[in-house]
Amino acid sequence: MKKVSLLLVFSIYLSFFTFAQKIEHTDDQADLLFGKIVASNDSLEVKKLFFAGLQEKLVMNYPKATAHFEELLQIDPANHASLFELANIKLEEEKWPQAEEMIKRAISFKADNEWYWILLADIYKKTNKISQLIPVLEKISKLAPKQEDYFYDRASAYIALNEVDKALATYREIEDKFGSSDEINSMRQRVLLQHGKYGDLEKELRNQVIEKPKEVRNYIYLSEVLVKSGKGTQAMEVLQMAKNQFPSNSMVRLALADQYTALKQMENAFIELKIAFADPDLNIDEKVRIVLSFFPMFAEMKARAYANELASIMVKVHPEEAKAFALLGDVLFQERKYEDAKKSYQKALEINDQVLQIWEQLLSIELNNGNFEELIIDGNKALSIFPNQATLYLYTGIAYSRLRNHEKAITFLKGALDLEPGDKEVVVQIYSTLGDSFNALKKFRESDEAYNQVLVADANNFYVLNNYAYYLSLRRERLEEAEKMSRKSLELDPNNPSSEDTYAWILFRLKRYTEAKKWILKSLQGKPENNATQREHYGDILYFLGEESNALEQWENAKSQGGSSEKLNKKINEKRYID
Repeated sequence: MKKVSLLLVFSIYLSFFTFAQKIEHTDDQADLLFGKIVASNDSLEVKKLFFAGLQEKLVMNYPKATAHFEELLQIDPANHASLFELANIKLEEEKWPQAEEMIKRAISFKADNEWYWILLADIYKKTNKISQLIPVLEKISKLAPKQEDYFYDRASAYIALNEVDKALATYREIEDKFGSSDEINSMRQRVLLQHGKYGDLEKELRNQVIEKPKEVRNYIYLSEVLVKSGKGTQAMEVLQMAKNQFPSNSMVRLALADQYTALKQMENAFIELKIAFADPDLNIDEKVRIVLSFFPMFAEMKARAYANELASIMVKVHPEEAKAFALLGDVLFQERKYEDAKKSYQKALEINDQVLQIWEQLLSIELNNGNFEELIIDGNKALSIFPNQATLYLYTGIAYSRLRNHEKAITFLKGALDLEPGDKEVVVQIYSTLGDSFNALKKFRESDEAYNQVLVADANNFYVLNNYAYYLSLRRERLEEAEKMSRKSLELDPNNPSSEDTYAWILFRLKRYTEAKKWILKSLQGKPENNATQREHYGDILYFLGEESNALEQWENAKSQGGSSEKLNKKINEKRYID
């Protein structure tokens, strides 16, 4: 059910009051209403119809209300109260032309009714008839000369028509009638600024600095206007005056920093920023914005150093603010100081553990650093707070997978999928890790399905192309398809020793031993140490090329570099290839 607005109730009261004024009469048998003699019986009918119309309007039954008012107007065409009500109804129904016609008729009978003119003004505002609105507002100002709002509305209408001088004249009229105020000054200055009247605005602001030397905002605003006018030197002079007058004001320091930055005097800008950042009353979100502004310049060492120092000041000045520590963590992360960033994120979470992005950054660092046990603990903590976040399930699932707890990994990764993540990269990572875990559990059908899902979403995912191809070669399945996938992964990520080893191994399975030797040598060149698997593969390839002694040497090298499989030992002991 719709609520009845206060304006509607007031409208009803106004109509009743207006109507009651009109129906006062003597004991004569007839009433004189607006130049038309209405018989006594008709007068009673007019009252009856009017109040019936009001009642229907109150319950928003506009068709019935309209019928009553229109019937009334058949009896008394000059009944301006009914015309006013009809105009209000048409306004509610968004029938603008009819609303305008009705209220104009009402005004023609009762031109001194302020509320009739206000309704006409509302209609013109809604229909954007600004040029017609202005004389209406002038009339309202004459009817209600003590109401400032109508004067402000007129100034706004002039601005909408781009008649700036008339708007400014209206503001002066307001000052003459109601006195000067910060509000009127602010409005006039905004108009001057928006329309490029910098000279007039500068003059006004300089007067304000003289008249109100203790108001810091006048100095800052004046400096901004001077900058826009291309008077940077004068802007700096004004800010230096402000600095002398308000040495501890952080907004002055920030304005100075901006000006020094514009002059490419970064060291001076940084000095001002440090002083401003030491102010605990300066809004922390403003500080965050400033530090973040350095991020696009992080290729420069100085920019990183500035951001780091400012963020470090923030955590000292705001030790209870999680966002200060989170920001320092972001700076350190960008500097690749991951352990320090991790500590800062942990501190942020101690203060406020309800920020998802901080958890994600922490888990990302733990994953990249190989802190899988910690990741699992923190991932589960995060999930207890954000149980519907796929990324948290993904990170935790990856950690379980890396620790070879594949059953648990699959549970978490399926949990991530159940949440239907919309981020393509997240979906790809989920299926990629599922493929690895299913393969480790020898659930090859499920593994292949997961890898295929990745390649549907991202046909150029070289990680999955390589792994999928390698696992197929180990199973000796679809070797031609595996060779194509492996070759594509090398095209997408050339000079990757692991991918080169995969390709060599697939060629070996295809009995293309000469090509296999070429690729395994490339792999060994790219990874000369800790390559037991590649050494063993090299030995296998040499064996089938008839180089048995060289093959044995490579198997022994593989063992010396950490290879310890039973199959490798058997190859060495029996001096032959063991499948």
